[in-house]
Amino acid sequence: MATAVVTDGKYRTSIAAVRALGRAGYRVIVTQTRGDSALEPPVFASRYVSESRWLDGAAADPDYPDKLYALLESCDHPVLFCAGAVTLNAVAKQRERFAQVCDFLIASPEALDALNDKETVHRRCKELGIPVPKQYDGEPEGWPVIIKPHCGEKFGLKAKDRYAIANNAEEYAAKRAAMAKYDPNPIVQQKVEGTGAGASLLLDREGRLISAICHRRVREYPAAGGPSTCCESFYDEHMIDSAYRLLSSFGFVGMAMVEFKGEYVLEVNPRVWGSFPMTERAGSPFVARYARAAAGERFDYQPQDYQTGVRMRFTLNDGAAMLDYLRHGRPGPFFQGMADWFRARDALSAKDDPKPLRRYVRGMLLKR
Repeated sequence: MATAVVTDGKYRTSIAAVRALGRAGYRVIVTQTRGDSALEPPVFASRYVSESRWLDGAAADPDYPDKLYALLESCDHPVLFCAGAVTLNAVAKQRERFAQVCDFLIASPEALDALNDKETVHRRCKELGIPVPKQYDGEPEGWPVIIKPHCGEKFGLKAKDRYAIANNAEEYAAKRAAMAKYDPNPIVQQKVEGTGAGASLLLDREGRLISAICHRRVREYPAAGGPSTCCESFYDEHMIDSAYRLLSSFGFVGMAMVEFKGEYVLEVNPRVWGSFPMTERAGSPFVARYARAAAGERFDYQPQDYQTGVRMRFTLNDGAAMLDYLRHGRPGPFFQGMADWFRARDALSAKDDPKPLRRYVRGMLLKR
């Protein structure tokens, strides 16, 4: 039986990865650094986890790559699935070394850095003829505008803190000054209205598209703009094509989510993204193809190889989002959320694997 190692078990996205790998016939080992998690990760309770491994220290420690390498070396050349960005970047910087002990689909550090830089992505989209929001070098020409650092992740910012919205000149001056403590020259763009959506792609060793899935946001928290708490799967060939042209232009391999609003590209997450559990909820072969392609198997892309119209929610977060919409005088999303109690699938639940969700809820209550 082939082995897969999933890192950074503290992230809830790891639960979907573990289940997909386990159902695909892999023996799954999950790792977590002690310095990054006070509680045992919920994924450790999954029936699909054959072995849980704690690693001393934190993922940002200089010797973390050596500890991970030693673990992988003891596993008879497994497939490596990085659920955390810090681990992904660490392996990317030592790709040739790690390739000696495991299989993976991870882009070069140069490609990851370029795709994490919003201004670089904006410029490349313009070169490719892919629509992007208007960007201001000086004072904005209209309101509202979005203010964001070139790469919020590098500053350790949570998703909701990686941008600010200014509706007038006074707000712009204050919020730009606040953002400047992270990035002295933040990006300023027009705020595009509409529903946010994502095209998530998997590219093999040769940069060929082998799997894709689209989702649109239904609710987010905070209501004024934040991470998705409820989303729905759909299919958009044009969106996938635009995302693929963009990723290919950087010589990208692996997993990435390109974020859209309408026809405009907003940014790229060249890693596992927040709504990743939709791959499991919608029955996409995304994770299994990642593992098999990482080991050298070749696939042809199959359009729309997943269920569309699947609505998924992170129940606790979505409850907070519903109340936030109500506080902001938007009762529609609140009542829509009430209906979704009966039709949306919880992102972390599974009839054949109930323990991770129970442990996740318990952990959230303990934190609060």
